[in-house]
Amino acid sequence: MTTLFNWGQRTYLMGVLNVTPDSFSDGGEFNSQAAALAQAQRLIAEGVDIIDIGGQSTRPGAEQISLEAELERVIPIVQAVRGQSSVPISVDTTRSAVARAAVEAGADTVNDISGGTYDPQMLPVVAELGVPIILMHIRGTPATMQKLTDYQDLIGEIYEFLERQIGAAVAAGIDRTHIIIDPGIGFAKNMEQNLEILRKLPDFRPLGVPILVGVSRKSFIGRILDQPDPKKRLWGTGAACASAIALGADLLRVHDVAEMRDICQVADAIWRTKGD
Repeated sequence: MTTLFNWGQRTYLMGVLNVTPDSFSDGGEFNSQAAALAQAQRLIAEGVDIIDIGGQSTRPGAEQISLEAELERVIPIVQAVRGQSSVPISVDTTRSAVARAAVEAGADTVNDISGGTYDPQMLPVVAELGVPIILMHIRGTPATMQKLTDYQDLIGEIYEFLERQIGAAVAAGIDRTHIIIDPGIGFAKNMEQNLEILRKLPDFRPLGVPILVGVSRKSFIGRILDQPDPKKRLWGTGAACASAIALGADLLRVHDVAEMRDICQVADAIWRTKGD
């Protein structure tokens, strides 16, 4: 996947494909194979750069499902999408067994919200598979994370976690060029902390790897807009995405690809220069 992406030239879009009954904004919409495949085709038509397929909800308060249930949700969808398109596929999982099965089914990269900390086999397995990994910052689990928002030094602690996990990934045999980081907006962070991360994205540049930002439809946008419906946070999401691009995001994880594609193209024209 990293060979397809020329980091720094433009902003890339990761489209969300949740095959879950309980994700925060689209739970239950795409958890049949036909619905999931139709959504994947729509994302592709709208110009997505990579599709992120996940079977385990990571919304605040979500409980973990069994390994068998996650495999049953994810693998048939990965196979179906790969059977119809060559678009890069990411598997959104914290389990090495799911990562392995998904890559064997056609996925190209692994998106681990735990940054490789939940499953001690994740980093060695990804190294063995030879695929890129996205390492995200989190505290606790989705079930407990929103009780764990007390930081002494928000940016410094996130930076140290990501630096440590980059080191662990490299030590496990993952090529540094195969690593992407995600500061984990909305994961064990409150609204003010999410805004601080967005303002201070350049502070993560010294880590020397591409940065993914996921703000799409999230609750901090809902609080700012006084909008309880995640699907009505489109333009608030657009504003957050534009600011992320201005401050150095390389990859945006979004639900609304067509609209965010327009935002990326205009924001890139303003803030990115060739070879930057």
